[in-house]
Amino acid sequence: MSEYDGTAAGETGVGGGGVELTRVRQLWHLLEPLHAVLYYAPEAFEEAKALGYGTRERWPSYFPYRAAPLGAADAERVASAFYSFSPRMVAEHIDPAWAIAEPEAVLAARLRGVDRAYRAILGDRVDGPELAEAAALARRAAEAANTAGRPLAAANAGLEWPEAPHLQLWQAATILREHRGDGHVAALLVAGLDPVESLVSFAAIGAASVERFESRGWSAREWAAARERLTARGLVDEHGEATGAGRDLRHSVEHRTDQLAAAPWQLLGPADTDRLADLLGDYWVAVLSSGLLPSETTLGIGKV
Repeated sequence: MSEYDGTAAGETGVGGGGVELTRVRQLWHLLEPLHAVLYYAPEAFEEAKALGYGTRERWPSYFPYRAAPLGAADAERVASAFYSFSPRMVAEHIDPAWAIAEPEAVLAARLRGVDRAYRAILGDRVDGPELAEAAALARRAAEAANTAGRPLAAANAGLEWPEAPHLQLWQAATILREHRGDGHVAALLVAGLDPVESLVSFAAIGAASVERFESRGWSAREWAAARERLTARGLVDEHGEATGAGRDLRHSVEHRTDQLAAAPWQLLGPADTDRLADLLGDYWVAVLSSGLLPSETTLGIGKV
């Protein structure tokens, strides 16, 4: 089963505006795959290769594609915004990124890649009235998002909207997922979890395998040191598994993340939020059925 399947267990409280937090979480589950095609679709790799980026693995294009809305940001700034990646890994890909292609060219390439990928995955549905309706609703939610203190959400929200409805849907999904991600970083900071500790504690509750989290670039020594720090706090046991306190802390992080992500859906309102969830199901299934996305990632969707 894909990590993107299912609805996570958690709080069922209302986030405000009549929208339950379980619905807030579900909308993330539905929108995340629609955003993530950028990092896995062959069409997006082709566009990145045309700019001069390596495509033997996804990271040479992932970092400039995701960071381009920030402008020609240096590795320190990108590492701060992305949070859980090793600064060494960020520097490896960001230091040469803007000499290969300027951010404006990367932004144009990512839209071309998404356009081609969506057309390949969705076919005629790209031009259907249901997608246009979904795009309009998602855009309203994205435009309602308060991006103060949320650098990635603010950078994406500052971009011009594309004209095509399917590209508007992708851009709205991107703004909303970065809005949630920025809030998640805030919740991790409040919980006292530094970048590598955030991954160790997440692996400790079974969100994904340790091997999967190794893709974020931390060394074995850094991982072990973070585990020792969490063990000293009583959050992880000697086997690297979360204690009761560790599970409670991660639960509070995820709950707080849902709360911080709720405002756009509160402003959209429960009826339109429900309608959007219904509309997105078909496109969510199509993306998952494409086989482009991995069965396990570091997001913990469906497991937290």
